[in-house]
Amino acid sequence: MHYPLFARVGPPDFSDYSIRHTRLTGLVVGPPMLLEAATAVALVVWTPPGISVSLAWTGLVLVAGIWLSTALLQAPRHTALGRGFNPAAHRFLVTSNWLRTVLWSLRGLVVLCLLYQAIG
Repeated sequence: MHYPLFARVGPPDFSDYSIRHTRLTGLVVGPPMLLEAATAVALVVWTPPGISVSLAWTGLVLVAGIWLSTALLQAPRHTALGRGFNPAAHRFLVTSNWLRTVLWSLRGLVVLCLLYQAIG
């Protein structure tokens, strides 16, 4: 949602804005992403009774996809944007982020199914 707004910051302030955005966002999303990855691994290693092993694995694969997308697609564009606004890097960041949006949405559905299995 906020990536499209990068284009409105303006060249003189963009590099500083981009670097601060990356650092502060990392502080907010880093711990939950680590917790999500740890719980996805834990569900595969110690699958509780009544929980589908294949669904737990699906969740872990989705988390891996999110991390790979972040590392291989979004992070390099953030690095490029930290050097100054680059329309191509910005466009790629906005477009490629849809992959994470889809993966996290699917992951949310998997978690809901796991929760249903756990309490059902």
